[in-house]
Amino acid sequence: MRHSHTLHFSILSFFVTIWTVQSVPPQPPVRCDQTGCTVSNAYGTWPDRKTCHAANVTYPTTEEELRKAVAYAAEHNLKVKTVTKFSHTIPKLACPSGSDAMLISTSKYNSVIEIEPDRLTVTADSGVSLRELIDKVEGAGFSIATSPYWEGVSIGGLISTGSHGSSWSGRGGSVHDHVVGISLVVPANSSEGFAKVVRLEEGRDDKLLNAVKVSLGVSGVISKVKLSIEKAFKRSMTYNFTSDVALEDIFMEHGKTFEFGDITWYPSRKTAVYRYDIRSPVNVSGNGVNDFTGFQSNPILISRGVRALEKGLESTNNENGKCTTADTTLAYKKLTGNGLKNNGLIFTGYPVIGRQGKIQTSGSCLYSSSIRIDVACAWDPRYSGLFFYETTAIFPVSRFRDFLLDVKKLRDLKPARLCGIDIYNGILIRFIKGSKAYLGQTEDSVVIDFNYYRADVELTPRLNQDVMEEMEQMAFVKHGAKPHWGKNRKVGFFGVKKKLGPNFDRFLEVKNKLDPKKMFSSEWSDEILFGIEASKYDGCALEGNCVCSEDRHCSPSKGYFCKQGLVYTQARVCRFSPAQVLVT
Repeated sequence: MRHSHTLHFSILSFFVTIWTVQSVPPQPPVRCDQTGCTVSNAYGTWPDRKTCHAANVTYPTTEEELRKAVAYAAEHNLKVKTVTKFSHTIPKLACPSGSDAMLISTSKYNSVIEIEPDRLTVTADSGVSLRELIDKVEGAGFSIATSPYWEGVSIGGLISTGSHGSSWSGRGGSVHDHVVGISLVVPANSSEGFAKVVRLEEGRDDKLLNAVKVSLGVSGVISKVKLSIEKAFKRSMTYNFTSDVALEDIFMEHGKTFEFGDITWYPSRKTAVYRYDIRSPVNVSGNGVNDFTGFQSNPILISRGVRALEKGLESTNNENGKCTTADTTLAYKKLTGNGLKNNGLIFTGYPVIGRQGKIQTSGSCLYSSSIRIDVACAWDPRYSGLFFYETTAIFPVSRFRDFLLDVKKLRDLKPARLCGIDIYNGILIRFIKGSKAYLGQTEDSVVIDFNYYRADVELTPRLNQDVMEEMEQMAFVKHGAKPHWGKNRKVGFFGVKKKLGPNFDRFLEVKNKLDPKKMFSSEWSDEILFGIEASKYDGCALEGNCVCSEDRHCSPSKGYFCKQGLVYTQARVCRFSPAQVLVT
């Protein structure tokens, strides 16, 4: 098993290197027939695994067409959700309520990008893709200071869910904190034509702007976004693959020292990868590109093979096989600079210097090619490739050291139990500043992301799932982390209203003013926004839809019982206990 797993990942690495720019583009999230429409996310499955239905979809191309679409829905008392070209949100925020609900897609509302050099701002239609926006700004001699690492997002969608990069400098690493204006289409009374455009500017409409910048799509339809920009600059990047000793003492200084620095921690491998990432003058030589390995095109057959092997390791409880895979994956990332390419071609050594627009974000698997058609994003649901959960927690700086120490204690009990995380991208650690956005982070914060295996069939237990669940509860319960709105399993949102404090009520006040009839709300967006735990059912903890309190919330028939955490003993997790099966 070890040799075959290593072989498959070696093959994957070989093909990724050769076929980076050739891909089948992702399928559109909305598909319709004579019976109506369905909307999915890019992963093909919502957290509850249920299909989302709507009566129809409209594709406005101008702001007036967008206003008319909202007016029609308001006049006819229809529920509405905005969807984008990409739909990379994991929670079910894009799903409307009711069989007669309407979808408004911004995928064709993407023609306007206006740069104001004197004011150092850029205004874009909400459906403009992040890559289109970055390239237009860079082409005019400017740079956008921050962005998410994944470019498969629209500008309206990414600010709605609080997407971010990594920086404690300037306005910080969250894109919504660089927003200086928003145009929003909201319902209105009949005398105003049932819908109107509200234009908000920083310094003039701060109360409304702070509520709308991160609003999960429940306050109206974002029409235009105005961002601050800077004179063009380059970045210089180096990855230092080293020991994770004293990570808990180093992270803060690292975040302060390197403007765009982050840390990728592979706990089972006891390895930390420190990203030394600073800005450089635009006249420094170097045309480097960040083509992150996880976002490159993968041969479809290899993606299927890797998934099949992971499923095999899961079904046979093969921890050693997962650890071998983690070793191979980490070695490949070190060899290739994790996708960095000197002068845009191959990785030849550090530092890699390139324009901000080529370094800050990546996603080469998004783009089609006429040369080959058998490569795609590794998670494309059409090809039975990767299928995973993602946990993303936002910690106050003061709480993060203790979280790291808790995870190290959990790891040290048996490091192999965390290899399943390290197969993906370990634990990515990023830095964002405190925000004025009501649904944003209230203070300077540290954000973690980690991915892990999700079963094809619901109510299927996962190898060492108790470790991931204990880390999840350590973050969100013990250490008070807030959830990233566009990621996470349902349990990450429990109690989020209390964590936001007075800002939550300020957000609701504006939301209710802009959309008094809750036209843009649904039971799924309410579920996330209010963070209420629903009634529990057999197996609910397996999918992250509850925290177990009884064995039946796990899978006792398959040997998974509700137990206390190993380090955080107040956690309740589904742990494999084969001896208990024999007893019962």
